Amino acid sequence: MTSSSVFPTVPRTADVVIIGGGVMGTSIAFHLAEAGVRNIVVVERGELGRGSSGKPIGGVRAHFSDPLNIELGSRSLRAFRDFPERPGADIRLDTVGYLFLLTTGQQAADFEAGVRLQNSLGVPGRMITPEEARRLCPYVATDGLVAAAHSPADGHARPGLVVQGYARAAARAGTVLATDTTVTGFDTAGDRITAVRTDRGRIDCATVVCAAGAWSAHIGDLAGVPLPVRPVRRQLVFTTPLAPPAPRIPFTIDFSSSAYFHNSDDGLLFGLADPAQPDGFDTTWTPEWLELFREVVRHRAPALAGMTTAGGWAGLYEVTPDHNALIGRSTEVVNFLYATGFSGHGFLQAPAVGEIVRDLCLDRTPCVDVGPLAADRFRTGAGTRPESHIV
Repeated sequence: MTSSSVFPTVPRTADVVIIGGGVMGTSIAFHLAEAGVRNIVVVERGELGRGSSGKPIGGVRAHFSDPLNIELGSRSLRAFRDFPERPGADIRLDTVGYLFLLTTGQQAADFEAGVRLQNSLGVPGRMITPEEARRLCPYVATDGLVAAAHSPADGHARPGLVVQGYARAAARAGTVLATDTTVTGFDTAGDRITAVRTDRGRIDCATVVCAAGAWSAHIGDLAGVPLPVRPVRRQLVFTTPLAPPAPRIPFTIDFSSSAYFHNSDDGLLFGLADPAQPDGFDTTWTPEWLELFREVVRHRAPALAGMTTAGGWAGLYEVTPDHNALIGRSTEVVNFLYATGFSGHGFLQAPAVGEIVRDLCLDRTPCVDVGPLAADRFRTGAGTRPESHIV
């Protein structure tokens, strides 16, 4: 791949500067390059995919409660299935489905409404009994379950392979990947950015796209564009190889606790969102966190509680007040676009968002109306869109 990290300075000019070299930034770069934009620079402060994109759980789904998220997820699922041909990479997609375990009547009613909405939008899914859930995932204990929701077309893939697939295709089309490069500020004239300043030089440009994930609020502040994104640590862990091997199971989530697990190579991956986790950029993995997971699964999936683990990692969610993304064009700085704040759903929505931001950059009508996801919805009194199917 063509990377400016082998040169002492960044390119002096660009049509589009994308800030952030994770799955969102590389998806946007690929879709722009595919559309014929040749002078693109992706600015990444470290290595590609080493921020939040390097540490997600890899889930891909269209199982949401909001129609806009369903559409973004469904469109992205189709792109993930086609990834070996476009852009051309094996991303280890495993369509095992998602399985939400529900323990209250209200949860069951909410998910049933969600399934009806998904079905009306062409997304397969169904409500099932606790016994059916156990047949799909033998680890599940049915005590206390009232129902489950199963979405068979969902699954998981490898985020790092997606980042590399998009980045290589963009680089083949001439995109410069400016790794190890930090944005330090912007030059402006009136309501436009005229240049991006970095620690390795200044890039004169026509358009800027912020895809900086958990670091987007800082980039927005530099540009004078409020982006209400806060970083929250999430942790996961892998088991040692299992013998006999684990059965092939859905991506299984105990909705009340957020504990989840799925196959990973020759073992399992475990995760759980700690409700007491404070905001911050700390990505230290803490073994004590594992006890929170084990405490939950001793009741919900007892066999998992005693499994030997082989270490884990911590990454950052980029959380907005309503747990929905920020996608759009700034009204204050008219050539500043943003795609951030996905609250844990960025990886699974990246293909669709890459298309949408491409269209916004090229002044086309996007394939999906993302007007409700404008960043200023929290300041103008516009209605927010709370998403209930979050992990």
